[in-house]
Amino acid sequence: MKKKVALITGITGQDGSYLAELLLSKNYIVHGIIRKSSTFNTKRIDHIYVDRHNKTNFFLHYGDLTDSNSIYNIIHKVKPNEVYNLGAQSHVGVSFENPEFTSEVSGIGTLRILEAIRFLKMKNVKFYQASTSELYGETYGKSIFNEKSKFHPKSPYGVAKLYAYWITSVYRESYGIFACNGILFNHESPRRGETFVTRKITRFLTRQKHGSKETLYLGNLNARRDWGHAKDYTEMQWRIMQQKKPKDYVIATGHAYSVKQFVNIAADYLGMKILWSGKGLNEIGYTFNKNKKEILIKIDKKYFRPNEVEYLKGDASKALKDLKFKPKYSFKALVEDMIDNDLLEAKKELE
Repeated sequence: MKKKVALITGITGQDGSYLAELLLSKNYIVHGIIRKSSTFNTKRIDHIYVDRHNKTNFFLHYGDLTDSNSIYNIIHKVKPNEVYNLGAQSHVGVSFENPEFTSEVSGIGTLRILEAIRFLKMKNVKFYQASTSELYGETYGKSIFNEKSKFHPKSPYGVAKLYAYWITSVYRESYGIFACNGILFNHESPRRGETFVTRKITRFLTRQKHGSKETLYLGNLNARRDWGHAKDYTEMQWRIMQQKKPKDYVIATGHAYSVKQFVNIAADYLGMKILWSGKGLNEIGYTFNKNKKEILIKIDKKYFRPNEVEYLKGDASKALKDLKFKPKYSFKALVEDMIDNDLLEAKKELE
């Protein structure tokens, strides 16, 4: 039986690396697109390259979502059965500082892939667009969002992703392309980028456990998110592409936790007790060491977005029914997995 061929953009990222592992375990030939730069950013997939069994099943190509020619040439060469567009400028805060670049990569980049598929007349290729809960933005109290909920993005990143969502839908309806969106709520893992708040927290606390005297600066402690594990969510990306007809799905746990709750659960797992005092920009997180008060966490207004989204929680009932979606990781298990990984990293760095 001929092996399926998959092409992944964003393969060096959190989701891309997990998806590559999953597809290789299912006997796919996996191709990934990486940007050519002066420094290597392949840490998350280096172990795949080292494995001698993957030498004929795993390939990387230089390309860029801002370059139509490179996208066209790679798709033409690889001739994939499935294309997973996970590449993006995915940091919401950064999108306010670099809105044009975010739009080019996270929005128009999707169009470039779809245009290549259309121009090459690849009738049998399947296309997956990694969408986001940031499409919803406005929370209308404490709403739970599903595939029929109203979109109201509140960041340049959310707007770029909304364009990508709708252009995927338009190409599905207009050209008969098997094109679908996965509206994934926040998903984390030990491979999460170190500038994202969850990873900042786990790295900071594990370094504290190994004797670091740093201070952690955070933004909105009360922002609540529906956090799942990236391993669970990348499996759902694959399952979305195995359906007989292209459909859009929300992937979420249905539970929302605040940033402060994330800190507390992570600290508890490490045997640390963090106390809180003050309000707003004056709130601090502290502990006692030999009866001496030590301030660990402070608030910095630069980490507040110009347009805050306070609450996001998803309803994955459709995915539960069609995809048999049932997360393997609870919120607590997710946090503990990240802590376990960062304890090892902190030990290497500080001891």
